[in-house]
Amino acid sequence: MAITIKEVTLRQDLRRFVRFPNELYAGNEYYVPQIESMDMDTLTPSKNRAFEVCDGKYWLAIDEKGKVVGRIAGIINHKYNKKVGKKICRFGWIDFIESQEVVSALLGKVEEYGRDMGMEVVEGPVGFLEFDVSGVLVEGFDQIPTAYGKYNYPYYEPMILKEGYQKETDFVEYRITVPDNIDRYTRFADMVGQRYNLREGDYKTKKQLLKKYADGIFGVMNACYSKLHGFSELSPAQCEDLKNQFFPNLSLDYVSVIVDKDDKVVGFGITLPSLSLALQKAKGHLFPFGFIHILRALKKNDTIDALLIAILEEYQDKGVNAMIISKIGKGMHKNGIRYVESTRELEENHGVQNLWGRFEHHLHKRARIYTKII
Repeated sequence: MAITIKEVTLRQDLRRFVRFPNELYAGNEYYVPQIESMDMDTLTPSKNRAFEVCDGKYWLAIDEKGKVVGRIAGIINHKYNKKVGKKICRFGWIDFIESQEVVSALLGKVEEYGRDMGMEVVEGPVGFLEFDVSGVLVEGFDQIPTAYGKYNYPYYEPMILKEGYQKETDFVEYRITVPDNIDRYTRFADMVGQRYNLREGDYKTKKQLLKKYADGIFGVMNACYSKLHGFSELSPAQCEDLKNQFFPNLSLDYVSVIVDKDDKVVGFGITLPSLSLALQKAKGHLFPFGFIHILRALKKNDTIDALLIAILEEYQDKGVNAMIISKIGKGMHKNGIRYVESTRELEENHGVQNLWGRFEHHLHKRARIYTKII
């Protein structure tokens, strides 16, 4: 097969880049399409504040008939590299047909880009920031991913390994069954609140939540996630992007913000009704009818995705997690939620995984990040 690697420089090529997975996984019952317009914005420098600290290029693999057979992004997060003292080039948005020739050409192009930029290591799949989809699925091929995960065929890992890559770290995902009774968590949460003078924040609307506590939430996130693999502190502008992305879709029943006596945020949990089935129905488009499926999923569902949870270090191991679980648990019971998807957590993030230890749960998906010295 004659393969041409073409750099994406035109808007029409970027659209082909975004749409390729829909062609590759056409008819696959586990694949969840992303919203095309949102993907386009993420990959457009003028629309994504991550480019304040990142450089990136994208490439398509084209066969002799002019058909797209693969895609990949090369990314350098200068802020993260400075933080860890390493010269890392990331690869992301990688998809390809079952051809070693194609994956070799794609990864080879990122390695070339990395060397040209003075990098010493290639690592991925990783996005611009922590909140972009990362990892290659290596377990759970018979499961539908969350809207914040990604499906891929089983042949991805062996082909990437054949190009000289090795495991860097894994993400794990759990499916948790909501218990019928959370009274003991509620009682314990009340005790913790009294002991440490903590309480649920005072907000009745999403507008109040955003105005009073959004900055505190991102401050706690930056403090708690700073040691996690791939994370660099979010700038004010990047926080604004995330506010616009997440807050409009939140249901207050599935949010908990724990504050101290001075109304300072010390911990939070943010979950969202699962959008995976709705996104399958939307087929990558909000209009004309995609948004209806999403609105329905937000209002009526039996599963929520646990997006973010963080507790300041000085309040960890003091039961604050029980306060968060108690608040969100009441919302789950109120709305008939039966399951929680943990979304992708780093395998070494035992603090978050311990949250599920007392519930019926099982690990049902695993995704992997790879590394190679260049």
